[in-house]
Amino acid sequence: MPSTLNGIPASPGRAGGRVVRVAEPPGEPAAAPEPVDPVAEAARIAPAVELVSQRLTARAATVSGDAREVLEATVTMVGDPALLENAQQLVTGQGRPAARAVWEAANQFAQMLSAMGGYMAERARDVHDVRDRIVAELLGLPAPGVADLEAPAVLVASDLAPADTAGLRPGVALALVTEQGGPTSHTAILARSLGIPAVVGCARAWSLGEGAAVTVDGGTGEVREVGTLDEAAAFAAAASVTAEWDGVGRTADGHVVALLANVGDGPGAAKGAADGAEGVGLFRTELAFLAATEEPSEVRQREIYTAVLSAFAGKPVTARTLDAGADKPLPFLSLDGEPNPALGVRGLRTARVAGNGSGVLDRQLSSLAAAAKETGVALKVMAPMVATAEEAGWFVQRCRAHGITEAGVMIEVPAAVLTGDEIMREVDFVSVGTNDLAQYLFAADRQSGPMAALNDPWQPALLRLVGMLGESSARTGTPVGVCGEAAADPELAPVLVGLGVASLSMGSGALAAVGARLGGLTVDQCRERARAACAAADPIAARRAVAALDG
Repeated sequence: MPSTLNGIPASPGRAGGRVVRVAEPPGEPAAAPEPVDPVAEAARIAPAVELVSQRLTARAATVSGDAREVLEATVTMVGDPALLENAQQLVTGQGRPAARAVWEAANQFAQMLSAMGGYMAERARDVHDVRDRIVAELLGLPAPGVADLEAPAVLVASDLAPADTAGLRPGVALALVTEQGGPTSHTAILARSLGIPAVVGCARAWSLGEGAAVTVDGGTGEVREVGTLDEAAAFAAAASVTAEWDGVGRTADGHVVALLANVGDGPGAAKGAADGAEGVGLFRTELAFLAATEEPSEVRQREIYTAVLSAFAGKPVTARTLDAGADKPLPFLSLDGEPNPALGVRGLRTARVAGNGSGVLDRQLSSLAAAAKETGVALKVMAPMVATAEEAGWFVQRCRAHGITEAGVMIEVPAAVLTGDEIMREVDFVSVGTNDLAQYLFAADRQSGPMAALNDPWQPALLRLVGMLGESSARTGTPVGVCGEAAADPELAPVLVGLGVASLSMGSGALAAVGARLGGLTVDQCRERARAACAAADPIAARRAVAALDG
């Protein structure tokens, strides 16, 4: 009897096709025998590292936006001098075979990142991917991950490395199903940006056999094994009949909802503009800093920002100031180690706690203002990790000092929701980062597989917080947007609008689906969906309650 599996919805859409199981990593290499010539054995590591780096660099050159950012970050991990040096020393000093030495050195690096928490903990998965690719090369085994697909297929894996997901082609990779991962994992984020349906955290996904015919519903998390490929194709064909989006964000009765793009670099901004974004709701400026050993000059920052802003001349662009701190350590910010980085000095706190942080913020604001003047965008700037109205007011003053007239804050901390009226009276707008807000609301690390269900954006408790912000917005007249991954879900977007959200920012690949869905509903229908979702007991019930309103 065909089986039905349920996982966590990670990227909306429906697909059907044959299963291709993704090759597993080579596993832990043996610690023996000791090499006869340790120097020669150690010398094998650098060429393997270089070959893996070249392959990933070549793949990065074929993509843009979020996918390119992830691949380039992985390439940086491959080329880390400390990783290479530590592995070589394990060979020459402790007699490890080359593959085993890479395994141990990479694991030490990954453990260090995991202990740091937050953003750096997210990089641990990248290190494991790098480790597996280098080990496979040293052992003469096929590279782990996704091979070139000869025909369209549904990919099934224990997990997918970010580098694998980033290189996928929509239409060839019909859908992704993984046993591990959560809705804010790199796999999920990239799948959404590429428009590929995905279900993660799907127990027993590995039971789906190679070549089996399956259907995947990325909106409900359901994966079904069906009798034939024709049945799978019919499921996908029925789902593909959707309304067209005319490029204007609005409901069926004309209520305006700005549909914006999340971007991090020039190519990503160009893609967002090409996909029809009405502006940028989240420009992640920290990507200009994370690979830097010293603070980029104002001239360099201006160049980087101009490359992004120029794609949206005449349109609104919201830049988030440096989202760094203990969990994203930067050499030029003198911050001491913290026992719990996720609850430490990050975001706007770096400018107020670190000795030279305020100077970094002022130079960034100056550079953003200059780039906006040069490109003609309507610049809006917001600060991350704001918890109080006093912090919000301080940031607005810094923006005004640099001639920035639209200043806002990210809502990522439950305290900021509870004092929403006070904060909104200090700022010109607020934007909800649903990923971090869920993490802090549920005390559940967004990168923890076992905690993935708690970070589901359909959690009624999370939606109720967004509703509270909508009420604060109505009282104060300060608009509220959402720039977390929740905005990319075509079924959740109407719920957010019904809760009082005025703008939605997402990976640009989701714009058309979200725009078409909103265009088919009135504001009252969005509010009805919001009430149904918030009244539900859990995320599954919330999805079902909203789906039931479609009849």
